[in-house]
Amino acid sequence: MTRSDVGLRSERGPILLAVMVATGVVAIDATILATAVPSIVADVGGFSQFPWLFSIYLLTQSVTVPIYAKLADTIGRKRVILFGLSVFLIGSILCGLAWDMPSLIAFRAIQGIGAGAVLPITVTIVGDIYTLQERARIQGYIASVWGVAAVAGPALGGLFAQWDAWRAIFFVNIPLCLVAIWLLARDYREKLERREHRIDYAGSLLLTASLTLLLLGVLEGGHGWAWDSAASFGIFAAGAVLLVAFVLVERRAAEPVLPLWVFQRPLLRATNLVGIFIGVAMIGLTAFVPTYLQIGVGASPLVAGLALATLTIGWPIAASVSGRLYLRIGFRATSMIGGAVVALGTVALAFVGPYPSILWVAVISFVIGVGFGFSAVPTLVAAQSSVEWAERGVVTGANMFARSAGQAVGAALLGAVANAVIAAQGGDDTDPATIVAASTAVFIAAAVVGVLLFASTIAIPRGRRTAVEQQGPIGPSDPATGPIAEVG
Repeated sequence: MTRSDVGLRSERGPILLAVMVATGVVAIDATILATAVPSIVADVGGFSQFPWLFSIYLLTQSVTVPIYAKLADTIGRKRVILFGLSVFLIGSILCGLAWDMPSLIAFRAIQGIGAGAVLPITVTIVGDIYTLQERARIQGYIASVWGVAAVAGPALGGLFAQWDAWRAIFFVNIPLCLVAIWLLARDYREKLERREHRIDYAGSLLLTASLTLLLLGVLEGGHGWAWDSAASFGIFAAGAVLLVAFVLVERRAAEPVLPLWVFQRPLLRATNLVGIFIGVAMIGLTAFVPTYLQIGVGASPLVAGLALATLTIGWPIAASVSGRLYLRIGFRATSMIGGAVVALGTVALAFVGPYPSILWVAVISFVIGVGFGFSAVPTLVAAQSSVEWAERGVVTGANMFARSAGQAVGAALLGAVANAVIAAQGGDDTDPATIVAASTAVFIAAAVVGVLLFASTIAIPRGRRTAVEQQGPIGPSDPATGPIAEVG
């Protein structure tokens, strides 16, 4: 087993700063690219291929998260996150040097491989070095990084596009990555107990191959090929077969890359389900609200982006408050409040969908962001607090993977809903009435997901005793994490 040597409390500040910078690198990258797509296409061409700039990044990020999470529990957090930041840095430099759309897509895949290590490990490090009580406040700081990125990303992307300097979108990652790497290398220390580890190569390969095929089938279904085509059936069948093989291998592996107990324990199963629905609902807003406002009411890209940014402003505010709340009323009750707010917000958005309004969208997005903050943070901390240090990376990675997979699946399914409505309306994706109708259909689907998210929070086990009894043995509290808190 490996353990973190967290050192003195005064040493945690630089580590937290490094974690926030590393998170900021990925957060800004997630928001800065969309506004510069026209400029990129004008320079390197490939308009029909540009959706892959997002899909390939999401795909490689999602499939590598569980592998990095397991490695963090075996060889330590520091090695994994430094590797991820280095790969992300290399990918960013290559993206800035890309000469055509295929090369840019390939280099975005490298970026995604690096990002797959950064997000789950930063959250795991926070879980290691702060107590349960402190983590509530710190998670709010981490969430605030996404709030800043939601405003800074589109603004920087728009400026670089306006200056015809889209390559700077990727080069801006260079100083941020270097600062994060330097801070982590200097201040984050781990004391590792040397022991023999058996790397689950077979499980890693099967997991990567199966998830790649399944996510590829979802992302490209209805776009690259028809849902009912031979290619679609073949890809899903191959992915399913490899996934079954992965499960069989994991049952016998000495150190499985993704232990099956992550999906068998009631608490972890419920929190991962919440993560999936958060991912679906989030992509439903972030992918469709800007187009809905730009075409529906003629809003500028900047105004549409700022209206949506209220979602990621509400999220960190609620995340900060949720810490104090779940210490009083428990993880389950706090998560249920968040789930209820998300359900109400998404239902409200579905009702106002036929009547586009920048103000109403901004207000409702803020409300939904508050709901995300009250549901995402408590469920993640509850999952982390239910296991020992040696399992925390896997648990955190599973939660992050659930959210990423939800985004990938949601992007495809909600996109299919929008495309079906556009086709039924005559196929003109520049007509305001058509886009409003398609977006409203997406918002209705997101409302259904919001209700399912609330139902998932209800499924979280009540109370510490019930959770422990149903999950099996849980290790004692340790000085880095504090005691295991009540769930309900």
